[in-house]
Amino acid sequence: MFKSPDLIAIAVTALRDAGFTPTFPDAVKEAAAQRVALPTNLPDLRHLLWSSVDNAESRDLDQIEVAERLPDGDIVLRVGIAEVDWRVPQGGVIDSHAAKNTSSLYTPGHVFPMLPEALSTEATSLVSGEDRVAMVVSLRVNPDGTLQERSAAPALVRNHAKLTYDRIGPWLEGNAELPDEIAAVPGLETQLKLQNETLERFLALRERQGALNFESVETQPITENGKIVGMKTIHKNRARLLIESFMVAVNTAVAELLHESGRASIQRIVRAPKRWDRIMEVAKALNEPLPETPDPRALSAFLERRRAADPQGFPELSLTVVKLLGPGEYTLVKAGRESEGHFGLAVGGYTHSTAPNRRYVDIVVQRLIKATLNQAPAPYTPEELEALAAHCTERASVADKVERRLRKSAAAIFLQPRLGEIFDAVITGAKNGKVYARLLEPPIEGRVTRNEHGLDVGDRVSVKLIKADPETGFIDFLHRD
Repeated sequence: MFKSPDLIAIAVTALRDAGFTPTFPDAVKEAAAQRVALPTNLPDLRHLLWSSVDNAESRDLDQIEVAERLPDGDIVLRVGIAEVDWRVPQGGVIDSHAAKNTSSLYTPGHVFPMLPEALSTEATSLVSGEDRVAMVVSLRVNPDGTLQERSAAPALVRNHAKLTYDRIGPWLEGNAELPDEIAAVPGLETQLKLQNETLERFLALRERQGALNFESVETQPITENGKIVGMKTIHKNRARLLIESFMVAVNTAVAELLHESGRASIQRIVRAPKRWDRIMEVAKALNEPLPETPDPRALSAFLERRRAADPQGFPELSLTVVKLLGPGEYTLVKAGRESEGHFGLAVGGYTHSTAPNRRYVDIVVQRLIKATLNQAPAPYTPEELEALAAHCTERASVADKVERRLRKSAAAIFLQPRLGEIFDAVITGAKNGKVYARLLEPPIEGRVTRNEHGLDVGDRVSVKLIKADPETGFIDFLHRD
């Protein structure tokens, strides 16, 4: 009988091999454990009905939300972002360690946090029922989804309810009764309905702008004590869409605020896709012509038509287009210069600012915001920001590869008893002679190592599972002609 390997041990080795430090030095842990009193000179917004929505297992809470309807019909959306910089001084031991890894790493059965848990899940986490410091981004949202005003300032806050995607999503969609955790907090039901109305405004704006709206299907392993015991499929629901849309609005607003400050900043860009020709081919095969020049509005309209025409096959099409769009990257935007923009979101400026417990670049952006608010000298030179952008881009790319590799280790354990079986699949990658396919059920990705010639992204194929190695994460398929 096959003995399940230790996924955490595999993860530690993989992280070290990739240049990450999976453990904290004593000096970092000691600095994080120090007791620091909350600032007393900040605006007090603890009375507002803040809540968070995240995964059930998440403890490193970065974001809380609250909305207010104004007499003229506008809605003020406030998003509180964990204020990490005040507990992680620039250039200190915690900061230096976080700058090396640049992000938390999420592996099957274990999280390797960027910051010690004394901070990321406690002192700087926006946990329910505790007073915390947050950078509050306020957005005045018009009925058409545009922003009339936007601002950012630190404040004291308190999360009144930690909610979860799986419980809140079905209720927002009208497919479940009011969850007990909402009913238990007076006014929270009305508050969340107002947030949902705010989401509708943002979605209408994004549709007009041509933002791409994908449908992702993610397979996650179910683990116990580092051992794989099953697989589960995660679908996007209304609650996930709500939080994602709020994050996009905040990250766009923060990028605009920094641009208007006349200072250099870091932004997240996604360039026009180099493989637009292949996207055109995929659309043409569905009798959907696209223009010769990359056009996010045309692509967005195509995707929405396909979502309506073939909802079952839409996640597969989404994956194909995402792969062909190419990766995002961090870049220096010099003072007074325009950003190259984010093709997928159809916005001219975008940054990462909403997850400082989990991403280092968000702490950097937080410092840039605070320096602007305080009219203080910039905390980084343009040359330092350029180097940080390159480093964070490189580490994010490597982290993605390591996390995918470890998910494959978990998937290999799950698939090993099914060696020799035939599966329907879609080609998700074809580059430098290597071809990758994702099974339709379960949606697990592997490499096509036999009869792979002539395959390209988006092709529907039948494959045979010929290898599933938990130690390496290698999952190999044979293409059946």
